[in-house]
Amino acid sequence: MGKLKNLNYKKIKKIGAGGYGEVYKCRNTVTGQKVAIKMMTIQTEQEGVPSYIIREVSLLKELEHENIVRLLDVQSSRKDVFLVFEYLDLDLHSFITRHKNTLNLLVIKAILKQILLGLAYCHSLKILHRDLKPNNLLIDLKRNTVKLADFGLARAIGVPQKEYSRDCVYSPYKAPELLLGYTGYSTPIDVWAVGCIFAEMITGKPLFPSKKHDHLSLIFSLLGTPTDESWAESTYISEILPLYPHFEPANLAEKFPNLEPAGVDLLSQMLCLNPKQRITAMDALKHEYLIGVENVPLVILLINRKKKLGVDNGWAGTQCLTIF
Repeated sequence: MGKLKNLNYKKIKKIGAGGYGEVYKCRNTVTGQKVAIKMMTIQTEQEGVPSYIIREVSLLKELEHENIVRLLDVQSSRKDVFLVFEYLDLDLHSFITRHKNTLNLLVIKAILKQILLGLAYCHSLKILHRDLKPNNLLIDLKRNTVKLADFGLARAIGVPQKEYSRDCVYSPYKAPELLLGYTGYSTPIDVWAVGCIFAEMITGKPLFPSKKHDHLSLIFSLLGTPTDESWAESTYISEILPLYPHFEPANLAEKFPNLEPAGVDLLSQMLCLNPKQRITAMDALKHEYLIGVENVPLVILLINRKKKLGVDNGWAGTQCLTIF
């Protein structure tokens, strides 16, 4: 990481690591600005810059929205590529964990709306995020803003629609069409993930958490087992259904007793099993549940929590270990 000296950045500490490289909290030695630098190593000089790095950089340069983390700079050496991002205070996973199930419902609305604003923008540009989870949603305390981050698995939607790898989205947030092996998926997988995150903010724990049980069984036990009629577009659902017991849909209002009826309705539309019938991010923003949330004082709550907890846990905390 000494190579950063040539880039006018001083390392403060390592804050994350993953299959594609390491992440450091750094300070610009000229401006004093704190940044997060993602360092990715080029395995062999012969291969040049790997396609996944080129893809991530090209997508990030295309995205310019207040609810999407900003790529500030790209630098490279013979063996490394450095992506310089704005530094944010904490991630949503840490925020949910520390509040447990005590998050104010107005704050949940404000966070949900900002997530959907960023996602709707991505989808308007035909970009799938494919890895939405609380760890990849960062909170800017100074500007009272929630931002989508980690576009390492993001993909542009092809025309005509192409097939994608199913190796995306962390399991608790994976849509049923992915679990069923469908490779022609599209934007509904991101909306499903946001629905799971919405539920997690309400209860303080993942909606479908267990790795010890079949994930589809967990989903069906809450939302009901689909039928040939309810998912008529699928050509293979009739082959899959006999493998699972028949569940009737649970009452979401009873599952989330503190959530107002409009919130239950929006959640049910985001967690619709059939991706063709699932609400879009843009339509979710128009839902009555999210009307009038623009002026919710999210920043007051966050700053108070920061003072109490000494928060430094967004791109600067152990929870970031899985975001890259």
